[in-house]
Amino acid sequence: MSKPAMRQEQDSLGTVEVPEQALWGAQTQRAVDNFHISGRPLPQAFIRALAQTKAACAEANQGLDQLPDEVAGAIVAAAETIASGEHADAFPVDVYQTGSGTSSNMNMNEVIARLASSDTLTVHPNDHVNRSQSSNDVIPTALHVAASVQMEKQLMPALRHLIATIARREGELTAIVKTGRTHLMDAMPVRMSQELSGWRRQLELDVERLRDTRARVNRLAIGGTAVGTGINAPAQFGDRVTHRLAERTGIAFEREPNGFAALASQDTAVELSGQLRTTATSLIKIANDLRWMNSGPLAGLGEIALPALQPGSSIMPGKVNPVIPEAVIMAAQQVVGLDAAVAAAGQGGNFQLNVGLPLIADNLLTQMGLLARAAEHLADRAIAGFTVNEEVLRTALDRNPILVTALNAEIGYEAGARIAKEAYASGRPIVDVAAEHTDIPRERLHALLNPASLTEPQTD
Repeated sequence: MSKPAMRQEQDSLGTVEVPEQALWGAQTQRAVDNFHISGRPLPQAFIRALAQTKAACAEANQGLDQLPDEVAGAIVAAAETIASGEHADAFPVDVYQTGSGTSSNMNMNEVIARLASSDTLTVHPNDHVNRSQSSNDVIPTALHVAASVQMEKQLMPALRHLIATIARREGELTAIVKTGRTHLMDAMPVRMSQELSGWRRQLELDVERLRDTRARVNRLAIGGTAVGTGINAPAQFGDRVTHRLAERTGIAFEREPNGFAALASQDTAVELSGQLRTTATSLIKIANDLRWMNSGPLAGLGEIALPALQPGSSIMPGKVNPVIPEAVIMAAQQVVGLDAAVAAAGQGGNFQLNVGLPLIADNLLTQMGLLARAAEHLADRAIAGFTVNEEVLRTALDRNPILVTALNAEIGYEAGARIAKEAYASGRPIVDVAAEHTDIPRERLHALLNPASLTEPQTD
């Protein structure tokens, strides 16, 4: 296999050979040569946010007379092509690189400079594209922009869709009463709509938590430059960039007033990751409930039947498994694991800089993508289509001795326990055993032990 044609590129360390057709330059090539750890570049959502940040910086520099109009316009045009999804293969730097993300920042600077340059215009990656900036404020800024955009465009809509799907099924299942379970053991009855309302509320609270955190995610580090002091940047630069980013994305970004905290700490990213972990925990709970309710169909609970999506066994004909809840659980478990890595990277703030930025960016965006797709799958391929086995639910309710709890005020706990034990031992309906051991009329027993009435709050 012949070696691809190469060209010579120069940086402060010397000369580097770069593939002839590559849009990047010397510093990117050094990173490509140095980092072979994951084989994965940073997510495209991050690359788009970084390109948007560069466009906003060029516009701010132009307005502050830091760049000639022609240079600024060329940078903006090049950055916008990248932000639109073009040139995705021009960003090959591995996720696991220098902890500030300098290699990815220079990758972007070099690609934009090459795209913006022409026979009549030379755009320099540092002097022009990186004007008034440092990797130390640009990368945290792009991280926050990417996270906020992905939350707005992908995660929140997916969670709202799941919430709406559950709410619709609640309305359909209001009349269905089933045996409740605590410790996986029979408990007092609930309506299936009530059970689903618990799922819905979990997710609504997840959305509330994410929305609260997002107010801090929308505060950007730009303007802090190298160590938080804003060296080499005009005083108004950070505010102008955040204003332009807000206009470009439709998201209310603002500048973090303390550049030292914005560069040295990634506590907001750690907070966001923790909220994503909580959302993952909600999905795991819902998916596991579905698995249990679907279990059987003969030797399990058999309360519902999930949609049959594919054969479940390579050896047992006719077996169908709860594949969507299982896939959702694994995706959510991965989110929990990624959160642990974000927390560890968040501890990597030393003096004026956190040095876990590429890992944090990669994990946060991966977490949100996994949760969004998992929520959509759970809504559309499990919750929307499950059917209820009402006969199974009715049989279990009729034989549930725990219904005797409704007689506590009439006969006391100890007498109720004796009745429940006998009902368990004999396998007889609780109303029959209660009729034998109390002087409560059968008609009143039926009223007191009616499962449907037991699902409603007591009236005064």
